[in-house]
Amino acid sequence: MGTLFVGIILLAIISLICTSLIRDKKRGKCSCGGNCGSCAGCAGCHGDRK
Repeated sequence: MGTLFVGIILLAIISLICTSLIRDKKRGKCSCGGNCGSCAGCAGCHGDRK
């Protein structure tokens, strides 16, 4: 019973994190920290802004 309860709580937390990341992506926010000078994936993250 305890394992099920902990699993449900973890699933809820992961769902909230994913929802937050999706909302931020739709709003154009970046989750990388913004240091594009040392980022190899800058074009993939901010390609639409340049």
